[in-house]
Amino acid sequence: MHIQEGLNPTHLKKAKLMFFFTRYPSSSLLKAYFPDVQFNRCITSQMIKWFSNFREFYYIQMEKYARQAISDGVTNPKMLVVLRDSEIFRVLNTHYNKGNDFELKYTVL
Repeated sequence: MHIQEGLNPTHLKKAKLMFFFTRYPSSSLLKAYFPDVQFNRCITSQMIKWFSNFREFYYIQMEKYARQAISDGVTNPKMLVVLRDSEIFRVLNTHYNKGNDFELKYTVL
């Protein structure tokens, strides 16, 4: 395996997908998921910044979605459903799966 001294767009994409598994990854978890990266203070700091940005974007979108639902008169959380054609789905997919490299599947509960 080739060890890299820096991060590349593939690492960013992998980190975005990892975000849905864990919002606050530990340094040991990052090292386990990115074995090809030579971690140092700068690399670790960059990854922490990525996850911070992912969280900020995600929670801003969730807050917008919740505020819109409230203004639309939704009072029961069971009425909230995210479908493929919804704006929140499109925004999150565009951000986290920019190149549509991954087929998204969903289950209606």
